[in-house]
Formats: sequence, C-alpha cells, structure tokens
Amino acid sequence: MKIPKRIASVLINSLKGGVVPRIGLPYIAVGRSTEIEALLHDVDIIAEGGATFRFIMGKYGSGKSFLLQTIRNYCMDRNFVVADADLSPERRLQGTKGQGLATYKELIRNLSTKTRPEGGALSLILDRWISGIQSSTAMESGLDPADPKFSELVERKIFEVVQELNEMVHGFDFARLLQFYYHAVIDDDEEGKARVIKWFRGEYATKAEVRSELGIHIMIGDDDWYEYIKLFAAFLKRAGYQGLLILIDELVNIYKIPNSITRQYNYEKLLTIYNDTLQGRAKHLGVIMCGTPQCIEDTRRGVYSYEALRSRLCEGRFGRENIKDVLAPVIRLVPLTYEEMLILIEKLAEIHAVLFDYERTITQEELICFIKIEFGRVGADSNITPREIIRDFIELLDILLQNPALSVAELLNASDFPFSAASGDASVPEAFAEFTL
Repeated sequence: MKIPKRIASVLINSLKGGVVPRIGLPYIAVGRSTEIEALLHDVDIIAEGGATFRFIMGKYGSGKSFLLQTIRNYCMDRNFVVADADLSPERRLQGTKGQGLATYKELIRNLSTKTRPEGGALSLILDRWISGIQSSTAMESGLDPADPKFSELVERKIFEVVQELNEMVHGFDFARLLQFYYHAVIDDDEEGKARVIKWFRGEYATKAEVRSELGIHIMIGDDDWYEYIKLFAAFLKRAGYQGLLILIDELVNIYKIPNSITRQYNYEKLLTIYNDTLQGRAKHLGVIMCGTPQCIEDTRRGVYSYEALRSRLCEGRFGRENIKDVLAPVIRLVPLTYEEMLILIEKLAEIHAVLFDYERTITQEELICFIKIEFGRVGADSNITPREIIRDFIELLDILLQNPALSVAELLNASDFPFSAASGDASVPEAFAEFTL
C-alpha cells in the first residue's frame, strides 16, 4: 500500500486510541457504501438549495463518528463549509445558562473548508467573499481598484448580497455586520474586523457591549442561535460555497440530563430544527446528529420520549431489525459483515507494515482465524463493535513487532481467548465454518 508515513501514523495511533482519525479515511474505508450513498444524495439536495436532517444511530464504536468524518471530508472537497460539535453537559441544544450558545460557539469555532480543514475558517470565509467580489468586479468593469467608481460597484454588489438576507429572522443586523466587515477591510481596520468576528462567534457578554462597539442592539443567545446557523447557510451560498453541513455528535448527553423539563426543552429545539429543514424553511443547510439506540429510542428519557419526535421518527409497520432503510430520517448502522471486517484488518496490517518499515508476514489464514476468534466470543454477534476488533488487532500487530520470536498462532492460542482457532476447536460457531474470502 502506498501511503505516507505521516498519515499511516495518524491512522494507527488514532484507531488504537479508540478515536476516529481526521485524515486518511479513504485508506481504511470499508462497508457503509449504502449509508454513504444516501448521505451524499442529501449533499446534492443541499447544493441545489434544499435542506436535510438525518439521525445516525448505532452503538458505541459501531462507526458513527467514522461515517461523519467520511461525509465531512467529502463535503469539504465539494466546496461545502462544514461545522461539527460534540454535545456535553456544557453544550446542549437549549439551556438557560449558555449551554445552547456554547454549542453555537463550538460550531462556529470548528467551521472548516477545503483550504482550512482543521477549523477556524470564519475570517478566511469573509475575506474570500470580499476578495471574490472585488475580483469579479474588476474583471467585469475593467476599472482600476483605486478608481472611486470601482468601490461604488463593489459596495453595490455587497448590498445585493446582504439585501437578500434582510428578509430572514435577524437578517437585518446580520447584513449590517457583513457591511461593517467590508468597510473594516477596505479601511485596513483590524480592530473593526475583530469586533465583527467576535460577534459572529457569539463571544459578546452583554447587549450594552454590543451597542457600544458595533451599534446594533442584538446578540446571539441560547434561544435564537439556530436562526443564525440558517443565516450563515444562506450567506455561504452567496459567498461562493455550496452550502453548510452541521454535524452534531454525542446526542446521548441530552438523554443524560437529569431534569425532565430541561430534556423536553432540548427535544423541543430538536423538533424545531427537524421541522425547519424538512419543511423547506431552511436553505442550503444539512444537519446530521449521532446517537446510540438507547438515547434515541428510549421512550422514558430518549428522543422518543417527546411524542412529536417519536411519531415522526419511529419505523413504520414494514421496518425490520437488520434491514436497511437509509432513506428514513434515522439511519440505523447494522454491524459490518465478517468479510468487511476481514478486508479492514488486512488494510490495517498493510498500513502497520508501512509505518514501521517491515514486510508484512501475517497470512490470510491467520487474519481469518483472528476474525473467527473475535466473533466467536459469547454475545459477539450482537455486542461486538468495529472499535473493539480494530483495537485488538492493532495490539496484536504491535506485540508481534516488538516480540519477533512470538508467532501469530501462539498469541491466538493464548488462554485468554475462548477457543483455539489454530487447532480448529469444535467450539468455533457454525456460522464461521466456511468463512473465507
């Protein structure tokens, strides 16, 4: 496998640590083709001016975050702006002590584009927007940028963009701030630019401070932060991007809120976002949220405890366990097949060999034995996840690398395993009897 060592290192270290790497995902992508195809269809809808909302549901370690990162990288390559955030006790969809605003801040902090994939792209987006308008004006008019008429034409184009935003909720002040930023750019006013960026990031503490520094009377808060997400989506399209994709993980943190009223307020906000996107009140916006089956389907504390959401999201009469319906609002991740896991660990064996400069020695038969052992554990059919298998396999490769005298068979036959794969123990589940590629 031809892979740079830098990327190989990120992949191996991230996966062994149980986290999803931000780079190099195409080298280890296996399965999930149906789910990815459905989400990419959503991406096309967003680019054409629509809005989409999806839940991705799966157990811890089942591949939810991997799927999110795959879509994230694809969208950035397609000239989308992507923002991601993990919910936590301090970051929720709704709160009375800044928890909703904290989620907004995290999303804006993590705004990413193809040229700034690590986040923090807000100022880059604004500067690119102004530079693009200036370039197109120069080409169309043939005027010198120093000509006063050139500035008038640029201002007219900027006014056309912000005028379209005026009709949206809070659009008037949002548009004024865009104009403030443009004037700060042409006046080389770094302090003025910083004040506008500070407002867009939701970092002002009081309305009095906003009035004194920017001359407007509103600030982003817990109750209305989502309205500004819609404004950003509309603006980004006019700034030359395809749209905005919002990725929110760890929905389980809403499930864990002890106060039932606070949970209901968060689910009410979730319903607002869901309705907005599916009813066409938002444009060029996609939202994907991830959670475990328990945090979504639990009718006592989960998403389904809010009847308006349960009635919209629950399966119909024809839904069955382990049958994919990736066109539904909730995409349920089914386990990777044995064959897919075998292909994945084979890729990891190649990457590990590249990273540590050795010739891969682990054979196909040994890989199959490893998969048989992993899936042969008690309850593995329903409980084992790709994260566990990957972690075990990288540990196996690391031990073999550091102990050349050991063989794969010796490790696989260790007493810690439930049966001996090498000896063909009769306790191997019948489902694996003919398991080969």
